[in-house]
Amino acid sequence: MARDHLGLFDTPPSRQEVRIGFLIVGIVFTLVVLVLPFRDVGLGAINAFVPAFNAVMLVAELIIATMLYAQADIFRSKALTVLASGYVLTALLLIPHALTIPGAFSPNGLLDAGKDTTAWIASIRRQSFPIAIILYALVKRIEGRADTHPQGPPAPILAGLLLAIGLATAATLLATAGHDLLPPFFADRTHVIRSTLMTMTTISVVLTATAMALLPRKRRTVLDTWLLVALACWLAQAILNFPLRARFTLGFYSLFAVMMVSSLTVMIALIAENYRLYARLALSTAARERERETRIMSMDAVAAAIAHEVGQPLAAINLSAAAGAEYLRADPPNLGKAMHSLRDAQDAGRRAFDVIKSIRAMFSKGMGARSRVNLNDLALETIGLLDREIRAHKVEVSLDLAPDLPSIEANYVQVQRILINIITNSIEALRATRRRMRRIAIRTARAESGSVLVEVTDSGAGISSDKLAQIFEPFITTKKTGTGLGLYLCQTIAEEHGGRLWASPGAVRGVTFHLQLPEGRRGQG
Repeated sequence: MARDHLGLFDTPPSRQEVRIGFLIVGIVFTLVVLVLPFRDVGLGAINAFVPAFNAVMLVAELIIATMLYAQADIFRSKALTVLASGYVLTALLLIPHALTIPGAFSPNGLLDAGKDTTAWIASIRRQSFPIAIILYALVKRIEGRADTHPQGPPAPILAGLLLAIGLATAATLLATAGHDLLPPFFADRTHVIRSTLMTMTTISVVLTATAMALLPRKRRTVLDTWLLVALACWLAQAILNFPLRARFTLGFYSLFAVMMVSSLTVMIALIAENYRLYARLALSTAARERERETRIMSMDAVAAAIAHEVGQPLAAINLSAAAGAEYLRADPPNLGKAMHSLRDAQDAGRRAFDVIKSIRAMFSKGMGARSRVNLNDLALETIGLLDREIRAHKVEVSLDLAPDLPSIEANYVQVQRILINIITNSIEALRATRRRMRRIAIRTARAESGSVLVEVTDSGAGISSDKLAQIFEPFITTKKTGTGLGLYLCQTIAEEHGGRLWASPGAVRGVTFHLQLPEGRRGQG
């Protein structure tokens, strides 16, 4: 079912976001490569280090889970519920991990921890994150999309939360009370058993690679992109974890830095993208309100003008028709006077028709006289006026302005309304463009027979040939909420200036609007 873009959870990533993701991954792997030769350098036990880092990651991952749960509730998505519950599980495991590490709160750790408790909690956490993403990807495929129909059954958020809490509790009990049931991870308080470390790290690498492979490629969203960045950081962590031999070394402390980058990256991406989503919503709401107020004011003005200007000839028609009927009912009928009354009614009808034709001209007189207008300057100013809408919908605008373009004699405001209407229509047409670049190209040039030309081309899906021939007719629209008058009025303005406005299919895709106006002389008003 087609839906509007939903920001982080539906919009494909922009090129800038992809570049930032690659940059973060590159920095993380570079740091890992730099640390590897010095991984076994002992730094001593910094007792407050692990609790401090875990506290930061705990807050970040709970924020991520909260935002994902909120979106899961809005869009009834089980996939987002699974992912949010995975983040709750990894966040809760940070608590016993910090409490049980030797030296942080007690020499051997709290919760009756053994020498391997902290390592097993950390290992379970390393497996939990990619498993959660694997389940998210599989459920997302079943749903078809991460944002399911908002009228569907509610997402099982409470069940997911309780399951995450139960799994975290079970993992903690297994690593503490069931400590002796697990294979040994450390030979003593500091030195690791290599065979156990290699086995668990290999499992983590396999799960992480599987999660990366299952995330969609063709319809990858912004959320999927940042999850890939997080998984890449976990792979970097595994590379650093393979050769470690002991705690409290440079490599050991670097592991926590990589984990924190993974958590903070997704959190910051969520916050930033939700802010952009809110900004787009606010702009859209403001635009709708402005359009509604303008439409109401315009309709009030038109209604008042019609009532004032058309009322008199309509009254004359009514009186003349009534008089003609009376003359025909007379005994004998007075055919001469009846014909005279009918001619008066006909003349009044003609006056009413002329009044209706003049209403458009009457409104245009209030918009100012014509002056010398440079279409290059007009195009630049119009782009500036629409800058917020252009940036909100991530549209790239390219300009090809003729340097020697002559000025035209025109009403500046009216011609600018044509450009605003065309560019706004192009922006709305590009909203459905997902995988391609959203682009609007504006070109000015000299045309034949002493006229200038402005062309606006978008990279959208285009308009079918049968509808393309009708879009300038009144009350014909391709938009769900359109009135069908915008392009009709734009064409009327162009013709009043002695020019013309038409549309054609784009060279590759989309639609090109052509506005041709005469240079240096007044149009036919």
